Amino acid sequence: MSDILALINARGGSKSIPRKNIALLAGKPMIAWTIEAALKSRSLTRAVVSTDDDEIAEVAKHWGADVPFLRPAELARDDTPGIEPVLHALRWLAEHESYHPDYVMLLQPTSPLRTTEDIEAAVRLARERGVDSVVSVTKAATHPYWMKRITENGELAELVPAEQEYSRRQELPPAYALNGAIYLIKVDTLLEQNTFYPDHTLAYVMPAERALDVDEPWDLYLADLVLQDKK
Repeated sequence: MSDILALINARGGSKSIPRKNIALLAGKPMIAWTIEAALKSRSLTRAVVSTDDDEIAEVAKHWGADVPFLRPAELARDDTPGIEPVLHALRWLAEHESYHPDYVMLLQPTSPLRTTEDIEAAVRLARERGVDSVVSVTKAATHPYWMKRITENGELAELVPAEQEYSRRQELPPAYALNGAIYLIKVDTLLEQNTFYPDHTLAYVMPAERALDVDEPWDLYLADLVLQDKK
């Protein structure tokens, strides 16, 4: 794991929050928090931003990231699979710079509370256990056994049938949710299997206070409060 590329994907379009990736959080563009966390890491070799947007590219460069290309528009649509921009970046860097990192760590800018310590811990976990892939998770806020769905006639039904009945929260088996903050994978494995979750992927557990994924305006408001408080 001598060469780990940090890849930050930041497309220009966003329906829920206009210009989300450069929306201000505690006085900085949201993407700046991820760029700074990556640049402070001693484990990461390089921090590259993949974007289709000229303004985001300039902001990313201002905060110290490398932006060697602009992503094609067809890889920046709402329905573009998340893995495609990563594969494009790896292909571009290989073809134009002969750059072939051992691992790639996908850092989504919508996780601005993720820290350099989280990045280092995920890399350390992969090194110590000798695995190809580590993905960050957080303890589920609502356990799936207690979640419900609504049928076509308006009745409540189980979302995930439980093996047994649980009356107390303390009795529930641990449940974790992907938080989108860190995806670390060996490049050869990613190219061979076309997934961030190959067999034997390990979980890096992050606390809820650093795992917020900014998707809606309310998330942006909460992230701003947290980062303002830290300042």
